Amino acid sequence: MLPPSWTPANPPVLKPIPDPLTPERDITHQHFQPGDQVVVLKGVVAGDLWGDAMQVVTPSWHTPTDEDGWRLRDPDGGQQTYITAHPRYLVHLSRRCPDCIIYMRALSDYLLPKFSTTEEVTDCGWYTTTALNQLVHICDARSDR
Repeated sequence: MLPPSWTPANPPVLKPIPDPLTPERDITHQHFQPGDQVVVLKGVVAGDLWGDAMQVVTPSWHTPTDEDGWRLRDPDGGQQTYITAHPRYLVHLSRRCPDCIIYMRALSDYLLPKFSTTEEVTDCGWYTTTALNQLVHICDARSDR
């Protein structure tokens, strides 16, 4: 996996592809704690998974799913320095936990063969951010896109 500080030099190319894994992922709110370094996996680049690295800040209600979520901080700032996300979107960077490793391996096995010949940053189009800074997966029933 790419280091948390890695950011692409060019904007990602959007290549929508279904995500059968994240919507079915069973991760509880308690799996993450304030201060954890996490990544939201969004696609691939150069034969590896790619995503946005963030830090878990505080519990926050995730309105699109009506479930407990986490307020995240993007250490690079930008237009959306703080967002709220559902725990199933997150993968630990700060520690190697079995649940996150299993999910990353499954996502790697699913995605990497589909993009094995490209070196460009590829965004699979699974997420959008609402006007309330809520990160929403395309499979979430209440997404307001």
